[in-house]
Amino acid sequence: MKEQLEALVKKASEAIEKSEDLKTLDDLRVKYLGKKGEITSLKKNISKLPNDQKPMAGKLINQTSKEVENKLEDRKEEIKKILLEKKVKEEKIDVTANFDLYSSGHLSVINQTMAELEEIFQNMGFDVVEGPEIDTVKNVFDDLNSPKNHPSRSLSDTFYINENTLLRPHTSSMQIRVMNEGKLPIKMVSAGRVFRNDEVDATHSPMFHQLECLVVDENVSLANLKATLETFIKEMFGDEMKMRYRPHHFPFTEPSLEVDVTCPICGGKGCPACSNTGWSMELLGGGMVHPNVLENCGIDSEKYTGFAFGLGVDRIAMVKYGLDDIRLLFDNDKRFIEQF
Repeated sequence: MKEQLEALVKKASEAIEKSEDLKTLDDLRVKYLGKKGEITSLKKNISKLPNDQKPMAGKLINQTSKEVENKLEDRKEEIKKILLEKKVKEEKIDVTANFDLYSSGHLSVINQTMAELEEIFQNMGFDVVEGPEIDTVKNVFDDLNSPKNHPSRSLSDTFYINENTLLRPHTSSMQIRVMNEGKLPIKMVSAGRVFRNDEVDATHSPMFHQLECLVVDENVSLANLKATLETFIKEMFGDEMKMRYRPHHFPFTEPSLEVDVTCPICGGKGCPACSNTGWSMELLGGGMVHPNVLENCGIDSEKYTGFAFGLGVDRIAMVKYGLDDIRLLFDNDKRFIEQF
């Protein structure tokens, strides 16, 4: 293990030294020190070692992690200094500017995208409903068929206010609220902010936006779900946008699937932004509503079926406008905002 860690440090050090911007540096931090990072993953193997080797292995991994973390921090400060010097040279203040001039504000790109999504689904016959950002564990997890030991319930993933109340980590809780009203059939969408204890990087943020879709009626099938998704994708991105389905697992849907779309930057040909795969990031996930979820809300799962899916509004905006970093949406940089 010592040789493996030394090789990792050497590899990481070379990559850190070559990095020229903060985004690349942050990607390296996630690659080596993130939840699924190469060094972090080694900790999972400690349990497989003989008891007399475990303390030394843990010590070596912690030392390696600290060494890489220090190198990242040192390089970060170097890059910040370089960027500041460049900014001072390039950006000048015109002291003769006329400050009587002003510009009017407008909706942010997130709110524009959310409004566009809602309009598309309204034109498809969906109702738009709203719900609270603070919700109960029952609505967010229990009635959505989430097992007691599911990782999403842990403090490392979800922001709890107390043991029964939390900041909603997804808009899926709106499924429960609407189904508990007992009015059938259901055809609704609900958009809003959600919160997860994620590390901030180019594609993740602890606060982001989702749109939830739910249909419950007699004889609803997977074919209805696919037809809805394909109509939505073409309305949002145009007829040229291709999509693919991948099998997945969610506690509240069975069967479950995820949807990818072609990379908007290269058009599916392959580029650094999509890791040369031709496909953009995972856009949405969903499936057929699990019978347990229907029964939890007092709906006869023998008579009624349904489908549901949730999509990231921020990721929709990134795909639509070819953005490569979710942080652009929250930085309040006027140069970026004025493009929309």
